[in-house]
Amino acid sequence: MAAGEFKDQDLKGTRFEHVDLSDATFFNLLLGQARFERVDLSGARFHNLRMSDVRITGAWAPNLEIDAELDGSLIVNGVDVVPHVEEVLNARFPGRATVFAVREGDADSFRAAWAVDQQAWADTVERARKLPEEKLHEQVDGEWSFIQTMRHLVFATDSWIRRAIQGDPWPYDALGLPFSEMQEIEGMPNDLDARPSLDEVLALRADRMASMDQVLADLTDEQLSGTTEPVPQPGYPESEAFPVRRCLQAIVIEEWEHHLFANRDLTVLEAS
Repeated sequence: MAAGEFKDQDLKGTRFEHVDLSDATFFNLLLGQARFERVDLSGARFHNLRMSDVRITGAWAPNLEIDAELDGSLIVNGVDVVPHVEEVLNARFPGRATVFAVREGDADSFRAAWAVDQQAWADTVERARKLPEEKLHEQVDGEWSFIQTMRHLVFATDSWIRRAIQGDPWPYDALGLPFSEMQEIEGMPNDLDARPSLDEVLALRADRMASMDQVLADLTDEQLSGTTEPVPQPGYPESEAFPVRRCLQAIVIEEWEHHLFANRDLTVLEAS
């Protein structure tokens, strides 16, 4: 049977049995409460998943690799491995514990975490400058290039700091790069193929990081526990009130995670 396409269909309750879905692509699906039994997922790749309260039993999982935000517990054969994973990661990446302390920390914890982020990126940019600039436009394993990663962080700051916290209804720069799964918003810049120079992107980054500096300089614990004023005009994030902690945490943690991604890929680019 020839390959088909199922798009914008309601297939709730559908049963698949003795079906070959090898090399199929699943994008933007709702699989809540779905049941998988006697399924061969060898070689499968999953990206940008939500797996809250998932339970896997009777599995054979040699060489299983999981790269995920472990918020809560991860039980492997009856053992919660999250505390061990956190301990190893904090030892491997100095500064990580300070960054993730913002989940429960006060205003000073955000200032401390932001200082860690800034130094981490300064070191990463210094490393990147040693490569030919053409390499910084090169993607590794289908992930964003180094310059695309920084373009995305410009968009993140425009969204969660300049729009959500500072109230600018349309702060987006033309070189900002939204996350891949974002639904299209009329007029929203999203030019994946743009090739700005490293210095051009760094200038944008410096400007956006200054916005974060400004917000954190005067941040109080009272403000941190409050919410933003909704921005009525369409854009991203949505026109609603958000906890200030959520907005700031989005930037502090995303900056940290993307610097790790960037360094991972720089290692590959240096070797090539």
